[in-house]
Amino acid sequence: MSKEKTILIVDDSKLNIQILSDILKSESYRIALARSGKMALEFVEMKKPDLILLDIMMPEMDGFE
Repeated sequence: MSKEKTILIVDDSKLNIQILSDILKSESYRIALARSGKMALEFVEMKKPDLILLDIMMPEMDGFE
């Protein structure tokens, strides 16, 4: 049995997070959420997701940073 894959969603839009979460959960992925680049970096320091989906245009720190 393979380990459930974790996807980190980084977005400042609640609607985008909800849509992506619903789709990915229906495909049996484990979802982690971050509402900012800073939160995403803190998460990645503690755990390593298998994939990161991130918004490029966010306040404070954009997706490229």
